[in-house]
Amino acid sequence: MAESNFVDYVKIFCKSGQGGAGSAHLRREKYIPKGGPDGGDGGRGGHIILEGNEHKWTLLHLKYKKHIKAGNGESGGAQRMTGADGEDIILEVPLGTIVRDGETGEFILEVTEHGQQKTLMKGGRGGQGNDHFKTSTNQTPRYAQPGEDGEEGWKILELKVLADVGLVGFPSAGKSTLLSVVSAAKPKIADYPFTTLTPNLGIVGHREQRSFVMADIPGIIEGAHEGKGLGLRFLRHIERNPMLLFMVPADSEDHLKEYNILLSELEKYNPELLDKQRFLAISKADMLDQELMKEISTELKGIPHLFFSSVTGYNVQQLKDTIWEILNS
Repeated sequence: MAESNFVDYVKIFCKSGQGGAGSAHLRREKYIPKGGPDGGDGGRGGHIILEGNEHKWTLLHLKYKKHIKAGNGESGGAQRMTGADGEDIILEVPLGTIVRDGETGEFILEVTEHGQQKTLMKGGRGGQGNDHFKTSTNQTPRYAQPGEDGEEGWKILELKVLADVGLVGFPSAGKSTLLSVVSAAKPKIADYPFTTLTPNLGIVGHREQRSFVMADIPGIIEGAHEGKGLGLRFLRHIERNPMLLFMVPADSEDHLKEYNILLSELEKYNPELLDKQRFLAISKADMLDQELMKEISTELKGIPHLFFSSVTGYNVQQLKDTIWEILNS
């Protein structure tokens, strides 16, 4: 997907339809001069509905569609004819989309399954016709209910990528390279910071036709929780992943310090992220000999970790085995 086409945040104004008015019609036919009330009910206003679509990966299609308005219900007619309902608006969204109130930021709903429909705004109810209001003392009511107004307001749609494993690391830690090796994903790869500007997803094949989904999250830097670098824009995607795979490159000056900075940034953004399953992978292990690996392992004492190389394939299968075990523990 083109980087410029990845949109994970939009703010739109939504208005559901107004209900149609009930009819105050009185039956008047040639041989029935006093037929009484026969006004029908108004139709309901159109709903605004969100529908999950697993084939969509971005909110780009809503970025330039700032105002969403459903149809109004039609008025009731004679002979107790109910007015037509207003046209519903169905907005297709990627799985993992959440909606918040545009004024308060309060959570409203989330869509996580393909084909799942959730009503964002209900249309107004149609008014009742005068037929509902006749009584023994008022047999010809000449009034009916107006239709109810629809709902309106600003809504915020956020996309949080759905994946089993989220890759967490500083820029140029080798996350994109790993994803390209273990899946069919083709992320942009280069040896400079912030090569990855959008989350990339890849399906990782495992033994016996098993698989899991891995997400390459754009690199974190110190101060990301305050919005530095790509900051808060992509930290939200990590919230969806049940497991976090931390990656520190072999050529790091201080592996433990780098790992602790990553942990600290996640904790400052959302302390609950530290409750997730996590594992540390030392990438670019082809740069190390056995003696250096022992030194780094001593430095990381007590932290489960594994050395691997995406370039040579060293320990890549063992890394996938470890991830699978953690996901299914």
